[in-house]
Amino acid sequence: MTFLWPRMLALLGILPLVVFAYVWFLRRRKKNAVRYASLSIIREAIGNGPGWRRHVPPALFLLALSAMLLAVARPAAVVTLPSQYETIILAIDVSGSMRATDIAPSRLEAAQAAARNFVAKQPSNAKVGVVSFAGTASLVQPPTLDKDEVIAALERFQLQPATAVGSGILVSLKTIFPDMEIDLRSSNPRGRTHSSAADAARGTPLEQAQKPAAAETKPVPPGSYTSAAIILLTDGQATTGPDPLEAAKMAADRGVRVYTVGIGTANGEILAAEGWSMRVRLDEESLKQIAKVTNAEYFYAGSAVDLTRVYETLNSRLVLERKPTEITALVSAIAAVLALLSALLSMAWFNRVL
Repeated sequence: MTFLWPRMLALLGILPLVVFAYVWFLRRRKKNAVRYASLSIIREAIGNGPGWRRHVPPALFLLALSAMLLAVARPAAVVTLPSQYETIILAIDVSGSMRATDIAPSRLEAAQAAARNFVAKQPSNAKVGVVSFAGTASLVQPPTLDKDEVIAALERFQLQPATAVGSGILVSLKTIFPDMEIDLRSSNPRGRTHSSAADAARGTPLEQAQKPAAAETKPVPPGSYTSAAIILLTDGQATTGPDPLEAAKMAADRGVRVYTVGIGTANGEILAAEGWSMRVRLDEESLKQIAKVTNAEYFYAGSAVDLTRVYETLNSRLVLERKPTEITALVSAIAAVLALLSALLSMAWFNRVL
C-alpha cells in the first residue's frame, strides 16, 4: 500500500495519546468508585457485565480512528478492476516469413486460429478491428461488434513480401483515431537500399514516412487511454516502413497500449523460394521495447498451444486489469463500520455510547 499524501501519516501519532487518555480515565473511575458507600453505585461506576466487554467498544473505536487517519493520507494499492476497452485492434503480420512451419501447421495459420478463438470470447460490447501488414499495412476489417465479420476478415489474409511493423502500428492508431494525420505511403522508395542489416531490422526512421500533423497532440501518460488497445502479432523482423519503436512512441503519447506477441522459435527456419533462401528468426527485443514504451506486455509463443494460451491471457488482461488505484473511500467505509459497531455494542451492553 502506498499513500498519495504520506505526510499526513504523522497524524497517527494521536493514537498513543488516545490510548494513554483511556487508561488514565479507567484508573480515575476506579479511584472515584471507592468513595461511594453503596455497592450498587460502585458497580455502576465500574461498569456492568464481564470485564473484557468494557474494552471492546473503545478498541473498535480506536481501530476506526486509525482507519480515519489513514484515509486522510489517501491510501492507494494495486487492485484488479474491470477494464473499459471498447475497441480492440488485432494487427497481424502477413509477410512471407509467416509461412514458416516451425509452428505447425504454419505461423500464419496458428495465428489465425488463436485470433478466431480470441474474438469468439470477447464480450458483446467490445468492437474488434483487424489490420494486416507486410510491406505495407491495411485495415482489413473496421472495428465492429459482429464477430462473424471479424472471423471472415481473418480468413482473407494473403501473404506478401517484406515486413513493416511500424506501419501496422500506425494504421491501427489511425483506426482508433480517424482524425490522426499520418502519411501512410510506403517509406521505402523504389531503388532505396538499407545501409546495413541493422538498418533493415529497425526499418526507416519515422520522420521519413510521416508528415507532421497540422495540430500537435499533447502527450498523455502511456497506457492511460482505456477505450482501445492494440494487439500486435509478428515474427518481429521489420525490414521496411517506419521505425517500429517511433511508431510505438506515438501510441504511447496517445495513451494506447500495444500488446505484442512474438511467434516463432529461437532457431527459426530457412525458407527457400525462386532461387533464394533466408532464415526467418523471431526478433523479440524490438517487440519487448514496443510493449515497454506503451506500458503494455510482451508475450512469446513458441508453439500453437502457447499461442492459444497467450490469447487467453490477453483476454483476461483486457477484461480485468491490475493497476494502482486510490482506496480512500474503502478505508473510510471500514472506519465508519467500525465506529458504528463500537457504538451499537456500547449501547447494547452498557446503555451508553462509549
